[in-house]
Amino acid sequence: MKKNLLFTGLIVLGFVSLSFINAKTADEESLAQVEYKVVTVVESIVPNGLGRSRMISANEVKDYKDYTTVRTDDKDSDNKNKSNRGEIRVKDYEETKLLNFYNLGGIRFQNIAANDAVMTSKINTMVAEGWELAFINTGVESVGGKGDNQGIFITRYTFKKHF
Repeated sequence: MKKNLLFTGLIVLGFVSLSFINAKTADEESLAQVEYKVVTVVESIVPNGLGRSRMISANEVKDYKDYTTVRTDDKDSDNKNKSNRGEIRVKDYEETKLLNFYNLGGIRFQNIAANDAVMTSKINTMVAEGWELAFINTGVESVGGKGDNQGIFITRYTFKKHF
């Protein structure tokens, strides 16, 4: 009985010690500088291969504050943003061609597999460069509504890097 109680006590002490070690690691990680990078994949779901599918990754850094207006209950604040659309555009980016989901024969599974291979290559390269895949968000835009097979499928991969 005493041996079982002692053994149980040692196991509990071990788990408590491990949780303090993990908590310290989490605290240290929260103090570290983190950089995020988004890679967007746009895949066409337009029939007959008429759409364009691409993987896009900006090389340029933008500060959202440069394009932001603060609104209050009053009509406009003093810091109304005067930037134009041309200032917001990014001209330094990577554009990787991908294949469309459809061709003349309909859905093309070989194209999906090819896109997966290219996207996996990008993810593996970024991981090798020290990036960690943090989030994946997806969405579909259909042009005509119910029964429409025209539009795009978007996937956003958000990576983070600690330094």
